[in-house]
Amino acid sequence: MNTNSNSYKFKQYTMFAGVATVLFGLVVIVPFIYGLYLTFTSWDGVSKTKPFVGFSNYATAFSDVDYWHALGRTFIYAAIAVILVNIVAFVLAFLVTRGLKGQNFFRAGFFVPNLIGGIVLGYVWKFVFNRAFVALGTAIGSGTLSVSWLSTPTGAMICMIIVSVWQYAGYMMLIYVAGFMSVSEDVIEAAFIDGCTNLQSVIHVSIPLMASSFVQCLFLSITRCFMVYDVNLSLTNGEPFNSSVMAAMHVYNQAFTYKNFGPGQAEAFILFIVCAVIGIAQVYVGKKAEVGA
Repeated sequence: MNTNSNSYKFKQYTMFAGVATVLFGLVVIVPFIYGLYLTFTSWDGVSKTKPFVGFSNYATAFSDVDYWHALGRTFIYAAIAVILVNIVAFVLAFLVTRGLKGQNFFRAGFFVPNLIGGIVLGYVWKFVFNRAFVALGTAIGSGTLSVSWLSTPTGAMICMIIVSVWQYAGYMMLIYVAGFMSVSEDVIEAAFIDGCTNLQSVIHVSIPLMASSFVQCLFLSITRCFMVYDVNLSLTNGEPFNSSVMAAMHVYNQAFTYKNFGPGQAEAFILFIVCAVIGIAQVYVGKKAEVGA
């Protein structure tokens, strides 16, 4: 009986998730294993032979000063962007769940930037920062806006953060909207009866009950910001003077531009480990807070 049950479950799994599992294995698992293998070779991306070099690529990666500078910039960019993305997303979700007229239209409008590809988005905002803001600053006599922010290292970082917040906030907003809608109206009404103001009910009732939404949004925004490449490429292309090169762009350049696939793959694997550790730690802490709430 147990054998028949297991066979039935296997057939069900194969029918509904078999294709997805095969595709996931081919697109994610196999390339990951192959990339891990390349970290132990000195392949240049062209030759048929892949000489085995052991851990020398990892030694090269750990001694690559430019890589660690890029990873440091990624930490700074991700920390600021993740905080701002979630603050903006939470505020937007709060506003569009208050029963405002046309709130569904606003939900759709705030989500639209997430549908635009990062490459296109970067070029659009590059025009805004280089032309529109400069023209506006010149017209009103503002020294801050008269010069493109993309021309300075600090300005380029600020531009990256602005574009990321504009792109990701709408997507995270939908998760927070679902969180707000999952909070029972009876609980909110009970809070009001007990004397809570609207703000107090949000802080002391809604937010604790939305812990799972915060866990999901933080995880998604952290992983997206650490792996950012498309916006980095089209908006700044690492300029000025390679001061805005993020970790993913450095890894790509190392592997595909300079044909150092071994060190590039080793650096990519280190970046994966960093993202995995941060993501798992964030989810673990968030789940504990969720249980406590």
